[in-house]
Amino acid sequence: MSVVKVLLVDDEELIRFGLRAVLDAQPDLEVVGEAADGAEALGLVRSLRPDVVLMDVRMPGLDGLAATRAILRDADRGPDRPPKILVVTTFEADDYVYEALRAGADGFLLKRSRPAEVVQAVRLVAAGGSLLFPAAIRRLAAARAGHAADGGAVARAGLTGREGEVLRLMARGLSNAEIGAQLHLGVQTVKTHVSAVLGKLGARDRTQAVIAAYESGFVTPAPEGPAGGRSSRGAFGGSAAGQSSEPS
Repeated sequence: MSVVKVLLVDDEELIRFGLRAVLDAQPDLEVVGEAADGAEALGLVRSLRPDVVLMDVRMPGLDGLAATRAILRDADRGPDRPPKILVVTTFEADDYVYEALRAGADGFLLKRSRPAEVVQAVRLVAAGGSLLFPAAIRRLAAARAGHAADGGAVARAGLTGREGEVLRLMARGLSNAEIGAQLHLGVQTVKTHVSAVLGKLGARDRTQAVIAAYESGFVTPAPEGPAGGRSSRGAFGGSAAGQSSEPS
């Protein structure tokens, strides 16, 4: 059985202790290191090569946002694949979280998440999936919609009509299977379209593509509630976790 190596990054020792207890209790997960700030995390990522990093965002010194950017920048310059990064935060509506997702984090967890949600999230991103929070991203992106520094990115990407449809459904948090059902397409065909969307937008993952869609005005943030699409209640059945998505 392949074991997923996890690095914990949080300036609060009690949080790290709790996460270690939860993760080390699983036969397929192993906490290989802990860091109390972003600078220490960057060094441990280089030496330990974890599969997944649970990254607090608000820390003294090098914060989680800067550390996320540095880890992914390091990976871009070397032969190794970057670790999957899950941002861990107290508040869902946090600009640090939004910027971390824009930088390439694979999702975020709230510190009130249940132990089973944390375990499932780590397994999901380690397998190549992502955690999408349609309602949370919609709220965070609403103030920025149409005002990004590169607001024409989606328009210039040259998406086909079908790829545009797929991107809009991705923004609603639909999985590949759900997109296929909506568009009467096979899952493999949807995966091909998703890969094309990511490539044309220069996005690392679905979350970055969705953020680009909102910021460029390609997708308009809808009102919250029954008329506003999916809520932030995700695949784990609670508000503390997000909508899971299989790899593209």
